[in-house]
Amino acid sequence: MRTNLKIKVGILATSLLLMTGGLSSCSDSDFLNLEPYTEGDTNNDYYKDKANLRASVDALSRFVSIEEVTGRGYMWLENASDNLTTGRPQAQAAQIKNFTMDASNGRDWRDNWETMYQVISSANELIKAVDNLGVTGDDKDFILGNAYFYRGLSYLWLAPWHGDDGPNGGIPIITHKTEVKDMDMERPKSVLANYDQIIADMDAAAEHLPLLSQQSESEYGRPWKAAAWGLAARAALYAAQFDQSYYEKVITYCDKIMSLSGQDKRALYPDITKLFTTANNFSSEYIFSFFGSATVHAGPKFHGISGQNGGWARFNTWGYFAPTVELYESFEDGDKRRKNTIAGPGDELTFVDLNVRIGDPSSKEGNELSSDTKLLFVKWLSPYRSAKNAGVEYLPDGNFMTTTLGQVVVRYADVMLMKAEALIWLRGEGNGEAKELLNAIRTRAGLPANSKATKADLKRERRNELAFEFNTPRWMDIMRWGDFQLLEQPLHGFDLAHFAATYDANTGRGELKKVEVWPARSFSPDKNKVFPIPQSTIDKSKHLKQNLGY
Repeated sequence: MRTNLKIKVGILATSLLLMTGGLSSCSDSDFLNLEPYTEGDTNNDYYKDKANLRASVDALSRFVSIEEVTGRGYMWLENASDNLTTGRPQAQAAQIKNFTMDASNGRDWRDNWETMYQVISSANELIKAVDNLGVTGDDKDFILGNAYFYRGLSYLWLAPWHGDDGPNGGIPIITHKTEVKDMDMERPKSVLANYDQIIADMDAAAEHLPLLSQQSESEYGRPWKAAAWGLAARAALYAAQFDQSYYEKVITYCDKIMSLSGQDKRALYPDITKLFTTANNFSSEYIFSFFGSATVHAGPKFHGISGQNGGWARFNTWGYFAPTVELYESFEDGDKRRKNTIAGPGDELTFVDLNVRIGDPSSKEGNELSSDTKLLFVKWLSPYRSAKNAGVEYLPDGNFMTTTLGQVVVRYADVMLMKAEALIWLRGEGNGEAKELLNAIRTRAGLPANSKATKADLKRERRNELAFEFNTPRWMDIMRWGDFQLLEQPLHGFDLAHFAATYDANTGRGELKKVEVWPARSFSPDKNKVFPIPQSTIDKSKHLKQNLGY
């Protein structure tokens, strides 16, 4: 299947520039700050007109274009893992990474909470409107499928970062059945209540959403059944850290996806080196992604936020979030995924027609890396390789750098890894089906099919396969597995000057020497397993309690 650029741009533009009220919400609820997105909105009145409802569905996904959410905002928290350093000095970002932040931290991570509850509110209004207005048939399926999907996704965006099974509990659950007077509520005793709600929402979404084969090309990029099942599996995966019986749900939802046939059948795309390209946005591996534009200010900015700060004067990428040597060394020799994810000393890359070999003494640009680790993201680089792609694959605006390359939320390899994990944790290490799943992923990466399906094998494959993809954070995996010691180790980069001094032009290699770039941190599971709820939200509530220690 080919990407239809004009269609995707149209969908995204609609979702961003949509009419008044498409993002309205119950402004009576002060603690969630659920205010209309545009002045002149009359709250629920907008949802009394059937003609508005279909248009309002597109507005549910408008958070995709908010930089504070799908740009740096989400990644500040993931940056606390061992996969990344901040990339550029920033005091409040360093507080997050060093586990010294407080609830008043001004970094843009805090906007996720308000934004997602606004999406939840809009979804609730749409669900109520379907019954109130007697909407039926295809319109009903379209509205309810999307409303339940984006409501569940919004809770999944927040709950893992802020909720636990005690002592803090979950996050407020506001549905279409919640009275306005009850919205300022106490937290559920466990985040499992949130995961159950997410799974229920994704079940409801799947009942109404089409299969991919039932979508026209103009609808590609919208939620479909497998996207709902994939996110239900992810919610169950996160819940399993507190109750292992949820692993059975993971297997069930993954099997729903794996049993699809015909045009809907999902499979690994054979060539990992070409997977993350616009041409393969809708390959056999596609399940759900966020899409951007090369012609209008729409879509996730993350692809341009990483990389070389200033883009060697070719294009203004921002230089945040540098990969660590710890991640680099996680890849085995011969693993194609490493060069497809990270560029380090000795590696070549092309950026807006500029050829750079990192660490080559003859390459001025290759020895002027802004990254403190001297490693760069390349997983999302493909739109920026050629100047011809300006206005075609990337937006030529260095202040709003979006691309037509999908920002992956769920893909088939992720489904395989979720099922493999569930099988190993439930059925034991060495499980035969888990071996098959892991070895298929390894084979695609150019590695021998020799996985023993141990927990360590699963952790490594998941880290290497899913690095820097949305909603599959390394941070969350470390929390789920209890591998907190990884967060107390220093983080490293490479000494690029040493590499250049020992560089052999015949082989294109030099000596790799590690240097500490981020000192050891002190991690307290009792506090730091969850991040604070933004203090501005707590201040507006009578009943919502802050996470302990913040």
